[in-house]
Amino acid sequence: MRVAASLTLTCAVACGRGGEPPRQAPPAQEPTAETTDSVEPVVLFLGTSLTAGLGLSESQAYPGLIQQKIAAAGIGMRVVNAGVSGETSAGGLRRVDWLLHQPVAILVLELGANDALRGQDLDATRRNLQAIIERTLTAHPDAALVIAGMQAPPNLGDRYTSAFRDIFPDLARRNHAALIPFLLEGVAGIPRLNQADGIHPTAEGDSIVAENVWKVLGPILRRR
Repeated sequence: MRVAASLTLTCAVACGRGGEPPRQAPPAQEPTAETTDSVEPVVLFLGTSLTAGLGLSESQAYPGLIQQKIAAAGIGMRVVNAGVSGETSAGGLRRVDWLLHQPVAILVLELGANDALRGQDLDATRRNLQAIIERTLTAHPDAALVIAGMQAPPNLGDRYTSAFRDIFPDLARRNHAALIPFLLEGVAGIPRLNQADGIHPTAEGDSIVAENVWKVLGPILRRR
C-alpha cells in the first residue's frame, strides 16, 4: 500500500466532489406480507460515495460487480446498494431502520471515513457504527456482518489516525464480524485507477475494490 498517498485519499474519496448532489442507488422495495417468502435474501451495502459508485454506472460500482459474481456463482441473493455520497455514520444510523425492512442476510458496512474527514469525535463514530450493527442483528438475528476497514489522512495527526484505524478491527472482533482490512487496497494513490478528481476509483479501480470485498464476502456467501 502506498501509505502517504493512500491515507490522504481514503477519507477524501468518501465525500464526493464539492457541489455535486449525492448519488444514491434507487431505494430498495420493502417486501409486502404476500411477497416476503419469495424475496431473495439481501446483501445490503451501507456506505458512502465509494459504495454508491460516484462517477460510475450502477454495474461498474463495486456492489454491482459483486452482484455479477453472486449470479455467476449461482447464489440466490441480491445486492442492495445503499451508498450515499457524503454519508456519515450518523446519517447511516438514521436511515438503517428503513433499509432493514428487507430480508437482510448480510450487511457490508462501509461508513466512517467522512466522520474522520470532518474531524468528528471518534467515540461518536464508534457508537453509531455499533448501533447500526445492533439494529441489524435485532431485525435479522442470523445476518452476517462484514466491516470495511478505512484509514484517515495523516494530516489529522498520529493519535487521531491510529484511533480511527483501530475502530474497524475492534468492531469486527466485538461483533464477530468479518473484516476487509482496507477497502481501497491497491487502488488509493494510484492515478490510473482513479478518476480525474484523483480520489474516486475508475471502473478499473472499482474492479479491484470488488476483488478486495469478494475475498472476504465470497466465502460467507458460499457457506450460506
